[in-house]
Amino acid sequence: MKTKRPHFLKILSCLLTASLLSACLNLEAGVLPPPEVTRLEHPLQSTFTPTTANSLEQVSSLPTATALPTFAHTPLPPTLALHPMTIEAQRQKQYPGSEITIEETLERGVNYSRYYASYLSDGLKIYGLLTVPDGATPATGWPSIVFIHGYIPPEQYRTTERYIAYVDWLARSEYLVFRIDLRGHDRSEGLASGAYSDPGYLTDVLNAVATLQAYPLADPGRIGMWGHSMGGYLTLRAMVISPDIKSGVIWAGVVGSYPDMLERWRRSSGPTPTPFPSRFRWRQAWVEMYGTPEENPEFWNAISATSYLSDISGPLQLHHAIDDAEVPVVFSQELYDDMLAARKTVEYYSYENDDHNITNSFSQAMTRTIFFFDQYLKGTSD
Repeated sequence: MKTKRPHFLKILSCLLTASLLSACLNLEAGVLPPPEVTRLEHPLQSTFTPTTANSLEQVSSLPTATALPTFAHTPLPPTLALHPMTIEAQRQKQYPGSEITIEETLERGVNYSRYYASYLSDGLKIYGLLTVPDGATPATGWPSIVFIHGYIPPEQYRTTERYIAYVDWLARSEYLVFRIDLRGHDRSEGLASGAYSDPGYLTDVLNAVATLQAYPLADPGRIGMWGHSMGGYLTLRAMVISPDIKSGVIWAGVVGSYPDMLERWRRSSGPTPTPFPSRFRWRQAWVEMYGTPEENPEFWNAISATSYLSDISGPLQLHHAIDDAEVPVVFSQELYDDMLAARKTVEYYSYENDDHNITNSFSQAMTRTIFFFDQYLKGTSD
């Protein structure tokens, strides 16, 4: 019988052996469909269908989350703290941002200007679509949203072709929007390293927050975040790392814990789900190096944003189609439960007969998104 090495020897081996660390961080390229998820009958689940406008008032009134200026946690063992994917390690990193450079002026929107813009992250030039409302800039600057795209094959991603309708709704509602192109996408420099095993994308997101805080037209005290799918993973993660994100909206987010991502997020292949293919080797490498979540819960909890919900920086709104064939709806359902348990402000909407992009209920979901940001970011909810 093969004898397992103790976890601390596995970790020490990872730190001392560069080639093994490289295998550990073999990167994921995207999101693949899991099996069909059975809808959970849950007493707190809010399921809405397109009916009347007053459905916006059906969300329970919950305590308002308060942003925390600092975070206090029991220090992790040194070997865990060194791992770049732990929440504590990512809190310790600096995210200085930079000035925004206007690269090109694009065709105007209905009541806003559009620009192809760039900023710096880890020394890389990251591009994005910037929209600025018309009219006199408020004394403190415009309420602003960092918009994070979901997984699209990097070679197919184009700045001016993706999420146009989403950005338009936010921009027409008088929000300054910075929809960033994560590293390696379109003209953004760097390697498209994937979100789940490498800190690069999150670094781009948090540098975008710092960049907007320094932008003269943006209100540094009113910055929110919107994320879809993989972008939802990054939104949740950013909100437990930085106190500067005042509210967040997540559509069809990969918001499960890492144990859930290992055990409950699979590609469907007939009646029996099969594991992810070989290009998702970080899962296997980490299990071999650190043990399973049952064997080494400290490691898997330390890299999961869901372990830090007591520190989330603001209210959160979740949207998910019950029949989503790409990201399990149970991720959003359980995050909703966990937010309630942590006594944080949260809204959850589920949609029947819809897809990963919430295509059939798009207008309804965007109306709820605007109402939420108006209440928790702009400070109005007329």
